[in-house]
Amino acid sequence: MKTAIVTDSTAYLPPQIIEKLDINIISLTVTIDGQVYDEEVDLTSADFYDKVRGEGPLPKTSQPPVGKFVELFESLKENYDAIISIHLSSGISGTYAGAVQAGEMTEGVDVRAFDSELSCYMQGFYVIRAAEMANEGATPDEIMAELEEMRKTMRAYFMVNDLAHLQRGGRLSSAQALIGGLLQVKPILHFQDKVIVPFEKIRTRKKAMKRIADLLSEDAERMPLDAAIIHANRPEEAGAWKQELEERMPDVNFTISHFGPVIGTHLGEGSMGLGWVKRKT
Repeated sequence: MKTAIVTDSTAYLPPQIIEKLDINIISLTVTIDGQVYDEEVDLTSADFYDKVRGEGPLPKTSQPPVGKFVELFESLKENYDAIISIHLSSGISGTYAGAVQAGEMTEGVDVRAFDSELSCYMQGFYVIRAAEMANEGATPDEIMAELEEMRKTMRAYFMVNDLAHLQRGGRLSSAQALIGGLLQVKPILHFQDKVIVPFEKIRTRKKAMKRIADLLSEDAERMPLDAAIIHANRPEEAGAWKQELEERMPDVNFTISHFGPVIGTHLGEGSMGLGWVKRKT
């Protein structure tokens, strides 16, 4: 049985991995000043942050239309017996639901949708593992079982740089944003029950990053890990953090990824994240 792997653009996978593993990408969109962009196709992350910097209205983000899913699934069924479609959390987007609906509308192929319950490169970890298994001839049942097993050790923590940005998006009151900014409070966020919620409030960016690193270290002592540093237009800071973490935890495999336009709209420039999962041995 031949299985195709589909994911959405918010996995932010490098082009070379997408090509090497034959991963199919469906894009979410971001609208800026009335112009609609397919993220990672029409708009790079660096260009996005340049466009939205300042006090203007937040961009609008949109999930792929169901029709785009159907079109992709119909084209894939010509060469595949099954499709596994892996998407960002259903708690923050309707993309997963769109994949489910499109799968029900596409006949002649076994479509399985998987809710990553998070996003960004942690979603990508699922996609990479699924694609590797598909290329090795694993069945859809075997791949879905492995994804559920990965969920047990998947962790993701994010830190936003600017509370005012969250306030602009309606996630903090003006008073909270003002007080938080004055006190340099840096909330650490994580996914819980498919949505982003506060994990801890830390006084400074440096202490927040150390706290997240400590959480990684605790798990690294118990199991081999793959980890991803994720940044919102802060490549130099991400590179320095990677070097620091590699020196502290040499047995962890680190990569650097980014918050692209869709997720960056909601977190803001300067955000940093760190996620990890048990390495396949």
